[in-house]
Amino acid sequence: MPEPSQPSADLLPVQRRATLAYRALRIWAVPLLRSLFRIVVERRDRIPTERNYVLIANHLNWLDSFAILAEFPAEPRVHFLGDTTILITRRLQWAMVKSVAGFIPVNRKLSPDTVLFDHVNKCLQRGGVVALYPEGNYGLAEGELLPFKKGFAHFAIDNNVPVLPVALSGMKDLWLRKTVRMIVGEPIESTGHTVDSLVAIAEARMRELVPAYQDPGGIKLLRHSLTHLF
Repeated sequence: MPEPSQPSADLLPVQRRATLAYRALRIWAVPLLRSLFRIVVERRDRIPTERNYVLIANHLNWLDSFAILAEFPAEPRVHFLGDTTILITRRLQWAMVKSVAGFIPVNRKLSPDTVLFDHVNKCLQRGGVVALYPEGNYGLAEGELLPFKKGFAHFAIDNNVPVLPVALSGMKDLWLRKTVRMIVGEPIESTGHTVDSLVAIAEARMRELVPAYQDPGGIKLLRHSLTHLF
C-alpha cells in the first residue's frame, strides 16, 4: 500500500483560547484518564497562566501528551507538535484530533519545513502554548534522556517566550491505577540566550528534574493493553 501523505503543518487552527469542542472533550476525557491512572503533579504553581510559553518534556509513551493536556489549564491552549505518520492511518484518533485541534503535524521528511516554523510562530504570537519533546523520539528508559534537538530553543527565542520544562515519570510501562508523576520546573527565560545556550540549560534543568525510577511492583492489571493503547 502507498504511504499516506503527510498533512501540512498549518492544517489545524492555533490560538490562545480553548475551543468549545476541546472544553466538551475535557468534561469526560479528564475524569476517564484519572480513573485509569493516578496522576501526581508536583509544583503545579509553576505553570504560567498569564503568559504563553514553549513547553518541553521527556518522552516515554502515549500517556505523556494526554496527561499534560489533562493537568494543564485549558487556557492558554496547549498545542503539541507531533509526527502524524501513524496517527493519520487511525481514522477514529485522527478524526478526534482534527475536531478538537491543539495539534501541529510535523513532517520529518521536510527539512527545513518552513510552514511548520511559520505556524508555530503564529501560535505563539496569538498567545498559544507550543509543546514538544526535544528528544525527538521515545526515551530508551525511565530516568534517562536522549540529547535534545534545538527546535524548541529557536521557537522560544524568536518569539521572546520562556521555556517550561516538565519531567514525566512512570509512564513508560503502564497498568490500571498506576501512579505516574509530572514535575513542573521553573520557567527558563529565553531573553539573552543563544540557541545553543538555551538548549544546554534546558537539557541540564531537565536532567535535574527527571527522578530516578523504581518499579512499584504489585499486581499490574491490563499492563500490555494500556502500555500499547496508542
